[in-house]
Amino acid sequence: MPGKALHCPHCQQPVMTYRNPTPTVDIIIEIDDQVVLVERANPPSGWALPGGFVDYGESLETAAEREALEETGLQVENLRQFAAYSDPARDPRQHNISIVFTASATGRPEGGDDAARASLFRLDALPKQLCFDHGQILADYRKRRVGAAGSSLTPFL
Repeated sequence: MPGKALHCPHCQQPVMTYRNPTPTVDIIIEIDDQVVLVERANPPSGWALPGGFVDYGESLETAAEREALEETGLQVENLRQFAAYSDPARDPRQHNISIVFTASATGRPEGGDDAARASLFRLDALPKQLCFDHGQILADYRKRRVGAAGSSLTPFL
């Protein structure tokens, strides 16, 4: 979708700008068969996966590791891409595309940066209201973890 016209500072010719989705990362961090969620300190309020915006010049993987450390105090291991979520309505603030990663960690998560607190939750005992589309992300993750045997969870990481 075209945006407003700007002018080149050198030749003064019009240059079009475009509104493009912004890349973000979210991380499903597992510790002892539980996942880490953060309670957001900023709107929209509620529980969410750790994550955030990718900085210019930063890889998706580096952004995921940085956001995990900033919001939970955890160094993650076994970082792997899980899926991408791009519904324009997934974030009420703007159109963001999230690349979701899975990872494991040890230790106790502690809220930091824009996370008021961080806690561990079993996949079958998540908070009822999760921010953004994180309920769908975790439902997709849970489905992918269910083993062929049916009810038991199998390692995904």
